[in-house]
Amino acid sequence: MAETTAEPAPLTPPTRRERVLEVRGLVKHFPLTQGVLVKRQIGAVKAVDGVDFDLGHGETLGIVGESGCGKSTVAKLLVHLEQPTAGTVRYRGEDITKLSGRALKAVRRNIQMVFQDPYTSLNPRMTVGDIIGEPYEIHPEVAPKGSRRQRVRELLDVVGLDPEYINRYPHQFSGGQRQRIGIARGLALRPEIIVADEPVSALDVSVQAQVINLMDRLQSEFDLSYLFIAHDLSIVRHISDRVAVMYLGRIVETGTDQQIYEHPSHPYTQALLSAVPVPDPSVREARERIILSGDVPSPADPPSGCRFRTRCWKAEDRCAAETPLLAVPQRFRGSGQPAEHPSACHFAEEKQVVPAEAVADNSPAAGPTSGPGSV
Repeated sequence: MAETTAEPAPLTPPTRRERVLEVRGLVKHFPLTQGVLVKRQIGAVKAVDGVDFDLGHGETLGIVGESGCGKSTVAKLLVHLEQPTAGTVRYRGEDITKLSGRALKAVRRNIQMVFQDPYTSLNPRMTVGDIIGEPYEIHPEVAPKGSRRQRVRELLDVVGLDPEYINRYPHQFSGGQRQRIGIARGLALRPEIIVADEPVSALDVSVQAQVINLMDRLQSEFDLSYLFIAHDLSIVRHISDRVAVMYLGRIVETGTDQQIYEHPSHPYTQALLSAVPVPDPSVREARERIILSGDVPSPADPPSGCRFRTRCWKAEDRCAAETPLLAVPQRFRGSGQPAEHPSACHFAEEKQVVPAEAVADNSPAAGPTSGPGSV
């Protein structure tokens, strides 16, 4: 096999939007300890282990990957709910990992989060008006006391809820309505960035599209930048401008939604996409399903070199000895494909060739062993 010729991955969004967020070398290790009275560290869970990406103004970056790959930890690091072990998170040039007190409070006003579970992210003892208006207690300069209630009513209307619901409690709403309340709370301070951590995964399929369409509209209306974390690839494609695929604490491929879905270069991305539901029966029957062998390795003891090699049909000795860089494959340069499509694979130069033993049959019983597609 030809040796991969690569160049450093360009991190600037392809549209050359103004960068509002720059993440470099982001690491988060959670210590593993042993003992009751005297604890000693025996290792670490490498939840995030060297992540780089940019977010442009008005852009949506989708992050996808299996459960446990570290995508939710990345979200918490961006809003400073977790302190990184290493790396930088720069908001408009300022490293927010070094901030505390008033400086951190000021940045948090511009980076808000929408949580995954609308049933647990809202205080059941507070009314909707108090929940949405709570950020004004922390940032009183945004809305004077006399105008806060009207602000809350306006936010309810913006997210598609009756302003008369202001005195109701969370248990009086459906799951989709609760998530709209969570979105309204995230918008209260007029942030520039919304970090949405699996915002529709706890909702019925019939409601998911409504919430996604709402977020799409709000992005234009409020000039927002989204970091959208999800495990459902079809949802990510609908809302994202660019997509980053994560595996075991690292990003293995990034690109525009078209690049990722039509020209995947990393074997893991190819496996995920092979399991995405396709409505057209003829396309579904003709498509090859890639079945990954083995289980996802433990983040406390990841494989050497390429972390995907233990499940990859392309793996060779080189994959265990060398860690592949997130770089632009030679075959994507000068081929009509935009340059910003890096992949962390030694053999990304090669077109997708899947051996028979790695491909499932097309019977209804066939399915991925670890759930790619809706990971």
